[in-house]
Amino acid sequence: MTDIQEKNPPQAQAHPKERKEISAITVRFAGDSGDGMQLAGDQFTDTTAIMGNDFSTLPDYPAEIRAPVGTLPGVSSFQIQFSDSVIFTPGDVADVLVSMNPAALKVNIPFVKKGGLIIVNESVFNEINLRKANWKSNPLLDETLKDFSLIKIPLSELTKNALKDLPIKMTEVERCKNFFALGLMFWLYSRSLEHTVDWIQKKFAKRPEMVNANITALKAGYNFADIAEVFPSQYYVKQSDLEPGTYRKIMGNEAAAIGFITAARLAKKTLFYGSYPITPASDILHQLARFKNYDVKTFQAEDEIAAVGSAIGASFGGEIGMTGTSGPGMCLKAEAMNLAVMAELPLIVINVQRGGPSTGMPTKTEQADLLQAMYGRNGESPVAIVAPKTPADCFDMAIETTRLALKYMTPVIFLSEGYIANGSEPWKLPDIEKLPKIEVVHAAAPNAGTEFWPYKRDPKTLARPWAKPGTPGLEHRIGGLAKAENTGNVSYDPDNNQKMMTLRAEKIAGIANDIPNLEVYGPAKGKVLVLGWGGSFGAIFQAVKQLELEGKKVSRAHLQYLNPFPKNTGEVLRQFEVVLIPELNFGHLLNLVRFRFPGVNATGLHKVQGQPFKVFEVAEKIKELL
Repeated sequence: MTDIQEKNPPQAQAHPKERKEISAITVRFAGDSGDGMQLAGDQFTDTTAIMGNDFSTLPDYPAEIRAPVGTLPGVSSFQIQFSDSVIFTPGDVADVLVSMNPAALKVNIPFVKKGGLIIVNESVFNEINLRKANWKSNPLLDETLKDFSLIKIPLSELTKNALKDLPIKMTEVERCKNFFALGLMFWLYSRSLEHTVDWIQKKFAKRPEMVNANITALKAGYNFADIAEVFPSQYYVKQSDLEPGTYRKIMGNEAAAIGFITAARLAKKTLFYGSYPITPASDILHQLARFKNYDVKTFQAEDEIAAVGSAIGASFGGEIGMTGTSGPGMCLKAEAMNLAVMAELPLIVINVQRGGPSTGMPTKTEQADLLQAMYGRNGESPVAIVAPKTPADCFDMAIETTRLALKYMTPVIFLSEGYIANGSEPWKLPDIEKLPKIEVVHAAAPNAGTEFWPYKRDPKTLARPWAKPGTPGLEHRIGGLAKAENTGNVSYDPDNNQKMMTLRAEKIAGIANDIPNLEVYGPAKGKVLVLGWGGSFGAIFQAVKQLELEGKKVSRAHLQYLNPFPKNTGEVLRQFEVVLIPELNFGHLLNLVRFRFPGVNATGLHKVQGQPFKVFEVAEKIKELL
């Protein structure tokens, strides 16, 4: 954690070169999945956070657990944009690419801007590796990279030379080259080595020889960049003008885990998380498992059905029952989720969306589960749905998810996505005293001679009482069969069935009175409103900001509550000639808007490539509509 008001710019180096101040830069690390690119990116991000820049990251993993070394399917990358102003995307294209092998170069050339800097590990551009990456000729020697600034550095050889006197295996020497490359980038962008040195010392504390090797490689890369005449300039990005406070770097899944723990503490409840490992939701299970001292219980189930069943049991038991998964797991959980709908229990379901259908692209992002969340259960089964917009926002929306589930006695779906879950940004630590209150009142034992009615509803929320099992006098039927009003007994009466269905729907609809109105940024009426949800927020924010600087009038709004919508949604949308809805699917929110708000002229911008929107894609579509 760092207070951004206390950090000073780094000092000039011993071998000064021209040092340019820039407002923002985008760096992309790429290599084989065993080259430590995610680690290098994480350390670069941590240091960037400590130095007070705003930032946004995009880790990009291969789907294969271990693809053959040096092949295209095994390429792993990590992109970060850091800036002296507020940003919400990892950058459309990289200003600089660090490529550790021929395969990484081939995969990542399209993600580098024309004229950008490409740094390659010249050591491994041999015939075997070129053939593995399907290069017909050596791109370092032909015209392939003529549109870029190419710097060839024998990273592997320089790392071996720096570590030649250390008592470690050659395979371990080779794995240190990511720290050599990281040292290069630290020098190029005036980053401090201090945080990464401290991290290495703690991470490898049980292996002093690896502490020495990694720190030596890091400093060797830094010194090479400082002394060798390979970079024409050194660059510096000053601190961001973020509001004062204590910040830390946080990933979306991490923020969600901390948010749900916080919500459980606010509600004075045990948090139970039943889950089956699935990419990209597994990190939430890993995070929560570390906090058993905070009254958190985690259960790694044998399958998705057992996971959701255990969470329903926790909710029935009077605690916070939560389960998490991704799209394929949502399909398997659907029947049990409907049990929670019928029993009206406060079940929390996390869906970290990924590319589909079926197994699809498990490490890539998508937003194509919205209609599944809305309607992917048998019968009339309304549930509340919320969606965070950024990694840090996962904290706040986790608390809100819990508040709604407990207050309205209903399942609530927390609809995240891979881009948000794996990305990171600065998170300002909240004021604990300002967090929302979550009050839970369990049903009390009835007076003598009085019958307990488990489905007698609160007149304001339409929530039924939450009876803790074992409380004398609160015995009642539970299960998935249709319930009689008030008593909860099994009922096949047609009129009763329709009334109970209506009450459940009205309960969810009534949540609209308990959530914020949809807020418009920019003119309240006009030509174009850009409406987003989930991870589209960043690209929309920056596209609209860019067009405003060009003098164009355009507005934006963002939905974090997807069922129900904020109660003023229709009123807002009808103030604009056209509503543009960018989403990583073929029109889920678009179809919901057209269905719910007839007369609204809504059009979509669709993308299902496993990658988040780029700012220019949204900006070009807005210009077309203007």
